[in-house]
Amino acid sequence: MSVSPYLQEITSSNLEAAVGLRVRPDQEHLVDPVVKSLAEAYVHPGVAWPRLICADDEVVGFLMAFFRIDWTGGGTDFRSGLWRLNIAEGQQGRGYGRFAVESVAAEIRRRGGTHLTTTWHPGEDGPVGFYRSLGFRPTGETSGGQTVGVLELD
Repeated sequence: MSVSPYLQEITSSNLEAAVGLRVRPDQEHLVDPVVKSLAEAYVHPGVAWPRLICADDEVVGFLMAFFRIDWTGGGTDFRSGLWRLNIAEGQQGRGYGRFAVESVAAEIRRRGGTHLTTTWHPGEDGPVGFYRSLGFRPTGETSGGQTVGVLELD
């Protein structure tokens, strides 16, 4: 990564760039589009934390995090983590995904959290290798048919 990436809030001035972001066609079944994430953020205010990943004033990705959600609905299992990660076609393999995970981890730590939870599409075509390379371990749970993983934030 030659240019330092940074996060940017979604605003009216970058909304078109956000919804125009596309992953590779062979990955479209693995992650929902940004427009769905923004709709989810709208109906979950205060929970969803959507951000653009930019480098050199270019949108290279999108992430959406969540903080202290009641994971099981029982009031005893609150989790924070990465809800969505979309790296633009042509921008993958440049460290932007790692930057996104590190950025969410830093925000969770800042809010007092010690674990980062995420989910990924199971199977050989899914991102399991990416998440495992960052230290995530499967919890043995599934959520919506996806594998649940956790990263300890010591």
